[in-house]
Amino acid sequence: MGAYLLPGWRRAATTISMLSAATFAGAVMVFLTQTLLARKMGPEAYGLFASSLATVTMIAPLAGFGLTQFLLKAYGVEGWSANRWLRPSLRFIRATGALSIGVVVGWALLGAPHNGTRFALLVLWPVVFGILAIDLVANRCRLEDRHRAMALWQMAIPASRLAVAILLLFVPHLGGTLVALAYCVISLLVALAAWPQVSRMLHGDVDLHGHGPRPEHPLPAPVPDMAELWSQAWAYGVYAALYPVFFQISTILLKYLAGDTQAGLYSIGLAVMTAIYLIPATIYQKFLLAKLHRWAAHDAPKFWAVYRQGNIGMLLLGLLVSAGLVACAPWVVPLVFGERYHGVVAILMILALCPPIRFLSTAIGSALLTEDHMRFRVYAMAVSTVAVIALNALLIPRFGEQGAAWATVAGETVLLAGTALGVRRFHRVKRGVVEPDA
Repeated sequence: MGAYLLPGWRRAATTISMLSAATFAGAVMVFLTQTLLARKMGPEAYGLFASSLATVTMIAPLAGFGLTQFLLKAYGVEGWSANRWLRPSLRFIRATGALSIGVVVGWALLGAPHNGTRFALLVLWPVVFGILAIDLVANRCRLEDRHRAMALWQMAIPASRLAVAILLLFVPHLGGTLVALAYCVISLLVALAAWPQVSRMLHGDVDLHGHGPRPEHPLPAPVPDMAELWSQAWAYGVYAALYPVFFQISTILLKYLAGDTQAGLYSIGLAVMTAIYLIPATIYQKFLLAKLHRWAAHDAPKFWAVYRQGNIGMLLLGLLVSAGLVACAPWVVPLVFGERYHGVVAILMILALCPPIRFLSTAIGSALLTEDHMRFRVYAMAVSTVAVIALNALLIPRFGEQGAAWATVAGETVLLAGTALGVRRFHRVKRGVVEPDA
């Protein structure tokens, strides 16, 4: 089994190290940005801004709605023939982008309170396009095996936000209005900078890696319409739309059920967890994802060898990270954020249960990203999201931000159990294929 992992391991280790360094740098930038803004604005003003940004970020996956994940699968299975999906992809992006903007604006005008949240939502809608543009460019880099370029592009938004946060330190009495306007400008500039790369990709300018040279005379293939693209991408889109609800809903419900101050405290704890969760995301989303699609279609023994090793490694790494969080949080949080944010320590002590659960869930879930099994991953995420929403509604009125933290732990546990059941359900013993241990 280990023989499958030996070829190219040095290059893989170098690439993962580079991506990890870039991810760490991005996480540090996000953390510093959160810290500077939180200290400057105070818990209430920062809570209003953070919950508004979380709302837009939660809606953002509607734009593109699973397109990037599906294209990775299509190219992994079809190789160069997957260029046939590019023509309907542009129409799909336009339609889903308009839908996501409509949802943000509609909620701002019809559902948001008048305490500054409405203005923040209306100003922050370009964040949707900034996230989509970076996602599409990163997808092209994955297909071309250009991991360094992907890392640089994915640091564009956090680096820009940190630069603006530093400049805003010199503004007296900083409020959420100016911060929201700055984030709006950043998103527009990033989207404009990324568009030439996206446009070239959508017109077939992709130097596909792992499938040999581009054929001089490609075989004719039917060009799908947008309905067929939707039928293939919907599961990836639903999962992408559910995940930010699953992850961000606690901050938003805290805002409406407890107040902006509680939302601000919890958003700091969530920022720390976001940085931690970049570790499995780097390994599986940035480095392994395109390869997993290719191996699942063309080299099943290698796929399952990587799967088994990943489960063990990610569980051990998650336990190590949890121990570090428990040891460091009590003295790092007051030192970095100030005594006003001391309540974040109790939140992090609860959320410290999550890293081994999330790391293992990510590793196990890699078996449901391929072939036709993504739908069960969607079912697991849907059940987990419902559980998180219900538990937040039950626990926040009584326990505040700590109740939201326990709801998050429970949701992560439900997601892990559902993902493991999905792997057992869809991967029975097959002749010539090793059955995985979930």
